[in-house]
Amino acid sequence: MSLIEDLVIASRICVEAGVIDAYGHASARSDTDPNRYFMSRQVAPELITEEDIVEYDLDSRPVHPNAPLGYNERYIHGEIYKARPDVMAIVHNHSHSVVPFSCTDCTLRPIFHMAAFIGLGIPNWDIRESQEGSDMLVRNSTLGASLAAKLGAHPAALMRGHGSVVVGEKIQIAVGRTVYLDHNAKMQYQAMMMTGGRDNAVVYMDDSEVAANVVWQEYVRSWDLWKKKWLPRLAAERAARG
Repeated sequence: MSLIEDLVIASRICVEAGVIDAYGHASARSDTDPNRYFMSRQVAPELITEEDIVEYDLDSRPVHPNAPLGYNERYIHGEIYKARPDVMAIVHNHSHSVVPFSCTDCTLRPIFHMAAFIGLGIPNWDIRESQEGSDMLVRNSTLGASLAAKLGAHPAALMRGHGSVVVGEKIQIAVGRTVYLDHNAKMQYQAMMMTGGRDNAVVYMDDSEVAANVVWQEYVRSWDLWKKKWLPRLAAERAARG
């Protein structure tokens, strides 16, 4: 199975899970050159095919001349790959459940064992730390580097009033974390409402439980299920295109 096909499937999974729609994007570091990464041209993720994938250098410049127009926020990806050699895949999403945590003093905490990675810390990046009066989009390498610095060694970072960026050592980890980050945000909100907004009345995972879960959570079973759903659909699409 090719990395390019996995990247297309990753985008479709995130759409089906409701964490990205016409906006948001996934990328994967090249498996042959760590100084390059793959990402779709500027198109709604649900419509991405293998022919839409563009190769970029870590300055987020297309490797090949005459490449189609890329996403404005590709700098998120290039700057994180520069800063984090361990990261092999990235998802930037606009999860409606996560955004409220990015612009309030409510801290995302791990309530659900499948989202144990939240216990490793999810910093909140405000674009105003780097640029005042922006349109909230990460349109250049300066903003991308600021976000990458805030992410640090963490598995994800919130983006104030915008969404989040999630990383992984494998594409399946980045996708799994993206999906379960959204689930955890929903569950945490529900639990807080059930307790009248009293955060201290909610029982969250402790550090030892976080460590015990993170060590095995590569989302292998989830990824296998998602891929098996999408492979026949992609094959049918290829056949329809001729």
